[in-house]
Amino acid sequence: MNQGFVVYETQFGNIRMEYEEDKIILMKKVHTQVTDKGVATKLTDKVYQQLLEYFDGKRKVFDFPYKMNGTEFQKKVWKALCDIPYGEIRTYKDIAVAVGNSKASRAVGMANNRNPITIAVPCHRVIGSNGKLVGYAGGVDMKEKLLEMEKKINEKRKID
Repeated sequence: MNQGFVVYETQFGNIRMEYEEDKIILMKKVHTQVTDKGVATKLTDKVYQQLLEYFDGKRKVFDFPYKMNGTEFQKKVWKALCDIPYGEIRTYKDIAVAVGNSKASRAVGMANNRNPITIAVPCHRVIGSNGKLVGYAGGVDMKEKLLEMEKKINEKRKID
């Protein structure tokens, strides 16, 4: 079985990707010092390229193969996250309603927290009902920067 990991440097810090066969199974920001950068593959290089295109405002949707392991509820939430358009936001309550349980806002937050494929499965687009940027595995500062970047690019495209 072909599995492993690699760490790439980005403008948002180090991003760790784990892969199994021909699918990404984890993509997260690394908050600690990295000594072992792992082994890159054609797949991880493709994902890294897509990340760079996204950070440069040239990509709105990711199309690399990934596999997400989680509960059925988590998978429903993660699918709902993928339905949030680029540059838009939803509340935890909005996602709870989208997955069929309007009282599950807290559970949606926990599913977001366990999202193994950050950025591509855009949990950064989910905010608190009060409009506050709450919780993000990459850090609230990164969440804010990603949302600002998407908003600016959307506004620029409307002008062009």
